[in-house]
Amino acid sequence: MSIARVLSQHRELDTASARCVAIRNALIRDGLYAELAEATTGTRWRLAPEPFLISAEDLASIERLGDHLLAFYRAFNQLYLDSVRGAQPAWVAAYLDQGKPESLITYSRMKRWRDQLPAVIRPDMIPTADGMVITELDSVPGGIGLTAALGRAYGQWSMVNGRSDQQEAAPQTLHASRFTPHAIVGGPDGMVAGFEAMVREQMARTPGGVAIVVSEEAKDYRPEMTWVADRLRDLGMEAACVDPLDLRFTEDGLWLDGPQGARRISLVYRFFELFDLPNVPKAELIMYSAKKDRVRVTPPFKPPLEEKLAFALWHHPALRPFWVNQLGEERSDILSRLFPQTWILDPRPIPPSAVIPRLTLAGRAVSDWRELAHAGQKERRLVIKPSGFSELAWGSRGVSIGHDLPQPEWAAALDRALDSFSTTPHVVQEFHKGRQFTLSYYDDRSEAVVPMAGRARLSPYYFVVEGRARLAGILATVCSLEKKVIHGMKDAIMAPCAIAQP
Repeated sequence: MSIARVLSQHRELDTASARCVAIRNALIRDGLYAELAEATTGTRWRLAPEPFLISAEDLASIERLGDHLLAFYRAFNQLYLDSVRGAQPAWVAAYLDQGKPESLITYSRMKRWRDQLPAVIRPDMIPTADGMVITELDSVPGGIGLTAALGRAYGQWSMVNGRSDQQEAAPQTLHASRFTPHAIVGGPDGMVAGFEAMVREQMARTPGGVAIVVSEEAKDYRPEMTWVADRLRDLGMEAACVDPLDLRFTEDGLWLDGPQGARRISLVYRFFELFDLPNVPKAELIMYSAKKDRVRVTPPFKPPLEEKLAFALWHHPALRPFWVNQLGEERSDILSRLFPQTWILDPRPIPPSAVIPRLTLAGRAVSDWRELAHAGQKERRLVIKPSGFSELAWGSRGVSIGHDLPQPEWAAALDRALDSFSTTPHVVQEFHKGRQFTLSYYDDRSEAVVPMAGRARLSPYYFVVEGRARLAGILATVCSLEKKVIHGMKDAIMAPCAIAQP
């Protein structure tokens, strides 16, 4: 190898490191990244020198997926309502209401928000050798501000350092122009624009501002939602990220006190889980104000729409005619390829002549969940997780991966899930192994960019505006190969997605 080529590679490595440092500094200024590796507060992860690249074909599929998922939510909502009134099997609503307080069930069924759906949709997608798999849907997702800030940081670097006008650059930075200006999915400000459009539609021209209400349980996400509120104010909106205690209630509605006096709140963006309602100050006042039409709330207080067992209902043979009637054959087939086989861990015995649909063990049908406790490691490519309405149902907590556990621990996890059915139903889902990717990240200790082999999770963010689910950005999370659960952690690479250049 020539000396010139060696020097060129070294310059490229230096450039990659410089990009990572610049992006890190931008995130630190935004308050979204801990300045010191040993910091006890704040969040850190591995920074890549470039976005996570996806093909134009994959992007087109993900863009189309938004409307498919919105149609699924509409049909799912209808399934629940039909079940309540007897037009569909009563056990559907029984499963979805299991473990919920009666007061919340009654509230969620009120006619006033019968047709309300989540205005933000985020699937967690795993790229596998056979295509994409959606492991779950989240309608109260974290990462909105993080994805937005990453998109802006990487996008701005592309615009500054990917320019063709090299004459203005200092000689020592000329090699930075070799950085490909990848097009960030949604654009550098796509996430903020999408959130703003969604919020404005939800407010329906009602005078007042938007309060992003973040509970104590979700406090780790407060910095990123504060960042989002700041960007909304930059766009001329009255917006604030607040603690529930900051809200002031009157019979006329909800208010926020500030330097300019009391400001009316016309929209509450709910950033807290429904299981946590008893611990959220003024939650009942928010719900009362919504019931009296003094304020709008999104996502709506509808726990069925936040249950992971929706995928089990999707795959239930008895409900196939309903889904096809609501969505059509083509859309149903698309979603069936994306939604992994999922079952509800219901401990109640079934008749001797019945079996659990589509569940086999060593080639034979299964009629009792506890048979799975004795499955071999290769047969345990299954995941157990709480369906929803639990402090363990988000952030990858409460997840047990069968082939990653010794047999006694797997059996114990199965027993715990079955025993908790009355309060917290669990699901068991097929495990799909992600494709392997090799990416680079900036290593703080060596101050150099190093490679890492890993598996990825793609999290597209769709904002519902004018009846369509519009893609605004995609967050990629890549964990090293030994990690079975892919989620945000300090050892993960997290980056926005961009379109790979031909």
